[in-house]
Amino acid sequence: MTGTRFDGERSPGRDLLVALLARNWWAIGLRGVLAIVFGLIALFLPGATMLSLVIVFAIYAFVDGVFGVVSAVRAAQAGERWGLLVTEGLVNIAVAVIAVLWPGITVLAFVLLVAVWAILTGALELAAAFRLGTEDGRWWLVVGGLVSLVYGALLVVAPMIGAVVLTWWLGAYALIFGVALVVLAFKLKARLDERQRA
Repeated sequence: MTGTRFDGERSPGRDLLVALLARNWWAIGLRGVLAIVFGLIALFLPGATMLSLVIVFAIYAFVDGVFGVVSAVRAAQAGERWGLLVTEGLVNIAVAVIAVLWPGITVLAFVLLVAVWAILTGALELAAAFRLGTEDGRWWLVVGGLVSLVYGALLVVAPMIGAVVLTWWLGAYALIFGVALVVLAFKLKARLDERQRA
């Protein structure tokens, strides 16, 4: 096809992007280091990580609620409907206050939401599995459905353990992502050093 380039070919746009990234290799490395630090905190201090995520959520909900109320006031001044906007804004502000005053409830609600999702997903997968033939991979869908049901049930039975496990998964993701960024940063720095010598 026209305009398609293979991996071995260079293009001016690609060279420009590589040069830009190479010049800012330290920023990519810093992002990686911060992700690694966050990942380690999430793995070794899951309680603190959960609490910080609740606080970030509370700040978001509060700001969103304030903007909702402001939008309602502007809509009222313009003679438009404003009732739903002010209700949404006040609900968001109330949720933010609850999240700050009772962070455990916020974590519990999130874990229970994941549990409900897992149970519904598992039930739907099992229902779909019985519409497939054995040659179409029915048993794999049955296994997936059962795993989802068991996972959801475990979250309902022990929600705080579920919250810790979710935090560990987040930490593992951040750690792997951070390492990948640090490796990329050093490769870009090596490319920049190579170009400066040439």
